[in-house]
Amino acid sequence: MKPTDMKRRTLLGAALATGATLTAAACGSGDDPLATSSSSSSGSASASDAVIIGSANFPESELVGEMYAQVLEAKGVKVERKFNIGAREVYLKALDDGSIDLLPEYNGALLAALVEGGAPEGVSSPEQVYDELQKALPEGTETLQQSAAEDKDTLSVLPATKSQYNLSTIEDLAPVAKDLSLGAGPEFQERYQGLVGLKALYGVEFGTFRPLDAGGPLTVGALEDGSIQVGNVFSTDSAIATKGFVVLEDPKNLFLAQNILPLIRSSKNNQTITNALNAFSAVLTTDNLTEYLAKVQVDKQDSATVAKAFLAANPVA
Repeated sequence: MKPTDMKRRTLLGAALATGATLTAAACGSGDDPLATSSSSSSGSASASDAVIIGSANFPESELVGEMYAQVLEAKGVKVERKFNIGAREVYLKALDDGSIDLLPEYNGALLAALVEGGAPEGVSSPEQVYDELQKALPEGTETLQQSAAEDKDTLSVLPATKSQYNLSTIEDLAPVAKDLSLGAGPEFQERYQGLVGLKALYGVEFGTFRPLDAGGPLTVGALEDGSIQVGNVFSTDSAIATKGFVVLEDPKNLFLAQNILPLIRSSKNNQTITNALNAFSAVLTTDNLTEYLAKVQVDKQDSATVAKAFLAANPVA
């Protein structure tokens, strides 16, 4: 697909394109954060004068969203938090209807969601993905500078599974996947960067699919206890190192570059916000994000405490 042939889609259209997953994806947390008032820097800020920051329903997204909030608060910006909303299909709808104004996104996954048929062929590097994303963003939204921090989807296995089936790459799964169970978030069933692309690009079809969570504790736990043999785990997840998971290589780049960047409603953006978040993105790397995410996932610290510590150790200009 040529770049000029890409169809722009509304955020609502992208959300409804996989609408069948909305209910299941939203079940990843308890209370609906969009239905309740959330904390703000002033305690009385309203949607009209505050930037409402959302996040997906996994720890890394909430942590980066909290970092955004604290960076903006330090610049005097009023902030409301509505974290742990759900999967992309849910929070894009929230951004579209104004329930939230800003959230951390992943350049490759967002591009794939907004372009009919997924990302254009040959687009995989961070720079390529970012440039194509600018052409696909719906009117009224914009992305700020992307960070070096990248968190890609992976298919991970236990060392014993790697040895038993002689696995090194996703390609190696093709002849044996029918005997294996894959665990991932419910939305993984319908995404191209999921079961659809695994079949189309690699010829991989799993015997069973278990809808668990998006790279979260359910998937990690099921992989560890053998309930599943392959898990969709994010590349910055501390469990990969602490539990000895083996990440299968992705030679055909099904999983695109996934650099973290702010996605914001243009009507809520201004130069103060742009400068603050661009400066933050400049200090966010895969290594320091992985280090501080472990404090949430392993040490069980809350995201606000970890974000404060991160910003103290990595000052934003």
